[in-house]
Amino acid sequence: MKLFFRVSGAGEPLIILHGLFGSSDNWYTLAKTFALTHKVYVVDQRNHGQSPHSDEMNYKFLTEDLFDFVTDNVLEQVDLIGHSMGGKTAMNFAVRYPEYVRKLIVVDIVPKVYEMRHDAILEGLKAIPLDSLHSRNEAETILMKYVPEFSVRQFLLKNLERVAGGGFSWKINLKALDEHMEELGRGMEYDGHFDKPTLFIKGGRSPYFAEGDENRIRKVFPLAQFQTLDTGHWVQAENPQEFARMALAFLQS
Repeated sequence: MKLFFRVSGAGEPLIILHGLFGSSDNWYTLAKTFALTHKVYVVDQRNHGQSPHSDEMNYKFLTEDLFDFVTDNVLEQVDLIGHSMGGKTAMNFAVRYPEYVRKLIVVDIVPKVYEMRHDAILEGLKAIPLDSLHSRNEAETILMKYVPEFSVRQFLLKNLERVAGGGFSWKINLKALDEHMEELGRGMEYDGHFDKPTLFIKGGRSPYFAEGDENRIRKVFPLAQFQTLDTGHWVQAENPQEFARMALAFLQS
């Protein structure tokens, strides 16, 4: 699958992978910071953003998509940053293809099984009548019944786009995400380990890390380092300056 991507800067290649319901747009500002020292590739994963849609959606497909991207762009070795779902893709890729990865940064996700509690979000998105929708405000009013957090609604509605001739459509493949949500909660798809520098940056107020997870992580990533920011799950969006400082210090060390 040929993934959509944005590229900027010059230097060692750095690939950034967004999380579930996200896109490369979410990393636009931070990519400019990283582009001061790296050639930055911000990728839309399948069924997200401007990348193609597919009925297939799990971490083996996402890993192979990334492999195709790396080889198509003739990248011999890359640094990788992945948030949430993108972090799971990055971890699987690093274990499956360690020769292509120099350093790995994983943002607020652990190589373990998660119960995917996105039923309310999915029901809210499916409740929006795309063909008869008149405005984003109307969509937000509907979504408010399912998703009370304003910032989360705004994040989700970035996936809504107008269609020529009237109405709206989703940039995300909502049907595929709904059908494969359980698969996106899986742990590692590949056995093995990644024996190169790895940094896990977690949100101190996020529920994605639990007691004992650092030991679990070191079984797969024995050189893992850990940093915490006082944020929720969207670490890089809630404290972008400190996130960039931590990430660049690690990449340049």
